[in-house]
Amino acid sequence: MKKVLDCLILIISLFSSITNAQDFKEKYRPQFHFSPKANWMNDPNGMVYLNGTYHLFYQYYPKDKVWGPMHWGHATSKDLISWKEQGIALFPDNLGSAVIDHQNTAGFGKGAIVAIYTSHDPILEQKRTGTHETQSIAYSLDEGKSWTKYKGNPVIANPGISDFRDPKVMWFEPQQKWIMTLATKDRITFYSSKDLKSWSRESDFGAQEGGHGGVWECPDLFPILHEGKQVWVLIVNINPGGPNKGSAGQYFLGHFDGKTFTSHSKNTKWLDYGTDNYAAVTFSNIKNRHILMGWMSNWQYANQVPTHPWRSANTIARELGLKTVGKEMYLTSVPVKELDIINSASFSIKKVNVKNELDLTAKAKNKSGMFRLDFKAQNTSDFAIVLSNEVGNELIVGYDQSANQFYIDRTKSGKIDFEKGFGSKHIAPRISIDSKMPITLIADVASVELFADGGLTVMTDIFFPDQEMSKLVIKSFSGITLDDLKYTTLKESVNGH
Repeated sequence: MKKVLDCLILIISLFSSITNAQDFKEKYRPQFHFSPKANWMNDPNGMVYLNGTYHLFYQYYPKDKVWGPMHWGHATSKDLISWKEQGIALFPDNLGSAVIDHQNTAGFGKGAIVAIYTSHDPILEQKRTGTHETQSIAYSLDEGKSWTKYKGNPVIANPGISDFRDPKVMWFEPQQKWIMTLATKDRITFYSSKDLKSWSRESDFGAQEGGHGGVWECPDLFPILHEGKQVWVLIVNINPGGPNKGSAGQYFLGHFDGKTFTSHSKNTKWLDYGTDNYAAVTFSNIKNRHILMGWMSNWQYANQVPTHPWRSANTIARELGLKTVGKEMYLTSVPVKELDIINSASFSIKKVNVKNELDLTAKAKNKSGMFRLDFKAQNTSDFAIVLSNEVGNELIVGYDQSANQFYIDRTKSGKIDFEKGFGSKHIAPRISIDSKMPITLIADVASVELFADGGLTVMTDIFFPDQEMSKLVIKSFSGITLDDLKYTTLKESVNGH
C-alpha cells in the first residue's frame, strides 16, 4: 500500500511540476515583472515591508480580465523579484495603503498591519450622487493572511465631493501622529490622526502647482535625506494629462511641517515619461531606502491590451534618490540592486566607436528578448538602440541630440491595432547637462524600461511583438563612443503562484 501511495505522490508531484513549468509562458507574459496568474490587475497599493517580506497589495478583479469591482490582491516576496501570489486580502473596496502600527496606536495589537483604504457608501453609490467614496481601515494580526474590517468604518466621511480617494498614510515622528495624503479631485488634502481612527483635516495642496489635465490619484508623501538635509517628496499620479498622453506620475519636492506641504518649485516634474508607469508609490516600513513600483499600463488602452488570461503587470522595483541640476532638484529612480539576482550570461566591451551600427545579436546569443544593457555615451550624439525579430518588428529606444530628447518608438513594435494611439513615438527631455550620458535599458518579453543619466530621465513602455525580440543593434550615423558597455542576459524569476 505504501508503494502505491508513494507512486501516486510521485505522479502528482510530476504533474504539478509540468503544470507549473507551463504556467506563465503565455505570449507576452512578463518573466521577471509581477503579473497575476489570471484576470485583471491595476494599481499597486498598501505596499509594506515586514519581517523580511515585501507585501504587494494591488487592485484586482478575479472574475474577468477587464476592470470590475475592485478587490485587494496580495503577493509576497523576499527579494522584490520573485513573487508568490496569495489569496485575496480585502473584498470589493478601492485603493489605499498599509502601515505597521509598531506602537499599537489603534489598539488592534502591537505590530498589526493596518490597511487604510477607500470604501464605497452603497446608499450614496446607488443614488449616483458622486460622493460615495469614504475612507476606512482594516487590520491583520497574522502578517496579512487574514483581515478584520474596523467596526467604526468609515473613519473619514465624504465631505461632499467626487474623487475622494487613495489614502497613503505615514507616521510623522516629530509630532507623534499619522499623516494621511488623500487625492481630492485635482488637489491633495492632508489629514492627521493619533490612532488611525479619528482624523482631522490639516491642509490642501495643488491649486496652483503641477499638471491639471485630469483627476489626481494615488499620492505618496515621504522624506529623503539629501546632502545632510531632509527633502519631502510628494508623488501625485494624474489621469489623463501625462506628458505623452493618458496616465502618468508627477512629483513635487519641498517641505512638510506636519500640517502643510510647500513646494520648492513651480515646474511640473514627471516620475516617468513613458506611457506605462502609473499609480507608482513606495513601500512603507523600510529603513534608509525608498523603493517604488508602479502599474505597467495606461488607462488609455489598459482594457484592450492583447494578453490572456491576465491583464497588466508591475514595473520593476526602483530605488529613489535626489540630484541637483543647475538650480533645480530632481527625483531619480534606478533599478533596485536585487535585480542582479536574475543576471545570466554577460559580456563587456571597454570602449567601442559606433559609426553606422554595432550589431550585438551574435555576441548576445539571446533568443528570449530579456536583457539588460548598460553603457556610458562619451559624446552625446544621436543614437538608437533597436530591438527587432525575424518577422520585422522593431522597438527603438534612442536619443535625438538636436532636440535634446530621449524617445521610445513603438510604431512598428508588433501588435498595435487594438487602440488607435498605442502605436506611437514617445519623447522625454534630457535633464542632465553632463557631457557623459550613462544609459541603462532593461527589456522583458513585452516591456522596456530606460534609465538615463542615473535615473534623471526615465521611460517605461510596453509593447506586443509577434515573436521575441532576439536581435539587438545600436545605431549612430553621426558617430558615438560608448564606454563600459555591458550586455547581460536576464533569466526568468521564480514565481510561486
